[in-house]
Amino acid sequence: MSKANYLVIDASTEACSVALQYQGNITSLYELCPQSHSLRLLPMIDELLKNAACSLDELDGIIYGQGPGSFTGVRIGIGVTQGLAFSAELPVVGVSTLQAMAQQALTTYGETRVISAIDARMSEVYTGYYEADDNNIMQPKTAERVLPPATVKQHYIDTVSLDMNNLPYGVGTGWEAYKADLEQLKHNEGEPELLFPHAQAMLIIGAVAFSQNKGGEAENAQPVYVRDTVSWKKLPGK
Repeated sequence: MSKANYLVIDASTEACSVALQYQGNITSLYELCPQSHSLRLLPMIDELLKNAACSLDELDGIIYGQGPGSFTGVRIGIGVTQGLAFSAELPVVGVSTLQAMAQQALTTYGETRVISAIDARMSEVYTGYYEADDNNIMQPKTAERVLPPATVKQHYIDTVSLDMNNLPYGVGTGWEAYKADLEQLKHNEGEPELLFPHAQAMLIIGAVAFSQNKGGEAENAQPVYVRDTVSWKKLPGK
């Protein structure tokens, strides 16, 4: 991995996660804190930097979770990224939430074929299929989509010729939320071990992107929602 110094920020799901690569060492903090990202993210970053005796101007860039995931969480993470990057004049790189989870599966369990599925609410899942390349980076083999769970199987049969006799590994909250529709599409049984993305996995992907000169200016940090519109359904009697 690159010897450059990077800060990683992710608040795209129920998890709040930060990581730091500084002077060849990697440290990280991870918390499950639904609806508390705006309160926890900056203190976590501050703690990480202080413990490493690292200042923002010593960094070479910031890597951020671009989504898909919680609309509010993604915006919080990108807002913090932009604020820090502007103040220290740092380039930024966005990393997909779904790709990061696939990368975790490769790093932790050696899984080279992964379907990520995150509960997108409104009876839908955010999903993507990934395979490891020659550099051990999980690469998307389909566009990331938001789909009704009942259509996911046919989607992967059509797009990647999913072999039901040689199933990939599954990560994310979608598998348990929509078990009846999705369980048959992964080889690991039950609720996945990996439910949320971790900043350390984003570091691996983001560092490669920086090495390929893909860093951009802070003002260009943008969320990837996948779902273009949100419709709210009133409950009966409301």
